[in-house]
Amino acid sequence: MSDLSTLTPYVSVSELPLQGMITLRADLSQKTVATAVKAITGLAMPAPRAILEKGAYGVAWMSHDEVMILCPYAECAAHVATLDKKLAKLHHLALDMSDARAVFEITAPTAGALRDCLAKLMPADFHPDSFGVGELRRSRVAQAAAAVWLTDPKTARLFAFRSVKQYVHDLLRVSGAKGGEVGYF
Repeated sequence: MSDLSTLTPYVSVSELPLQGMITLRADLSQKTVATAVKAITGLAMPAPRAILEKGAYGVAWMSHDEVMILCPYAECAAHVATLDKKLAKLHHLALDMSDARAVFEITAPTAGALRDCLAKLMPADFHPDSFGVGELRRSRVAQAAAAVWLTDPKTARLFAFRSVKQYVHDLLRVSGAKGGEVGYF
């Protein structure tokens, strides 16, 4: 096993506290679904490949029939119950995924350094014309499934399965180590 303690960070990586995450699968074009999501988050349904955030809440478009609702961890079970009640007449699945995923915050001294750090690990287009604040990408961090979005030009959030959190954390640390700057973006 390698010792990453000798790395000097250029890009900082930190694991965030437990995040409430609800996977909601349903027909997202249904007004009832959008109304239920807004009742919990105060947010509208996001466009494809987008994430909307307001305070402790967020709604991330994951696929044509799935959104990830972000909320305070302690409120997750109550929100799942609310969704099940409001969507009882519709085919849907609302599931608390909070304990299944780890969330990381990646902060860089420049927007380009952040994009370089991510691009070294993920097969996605991180050019500013293709990926901006409020956009979400589902991809892979090397061999691990992940989703990433920018909260501001120099900060990203990334979530991956908790079972691979150390692997993902180590990859991000190596990618963001001083001396590995690419300068592409």
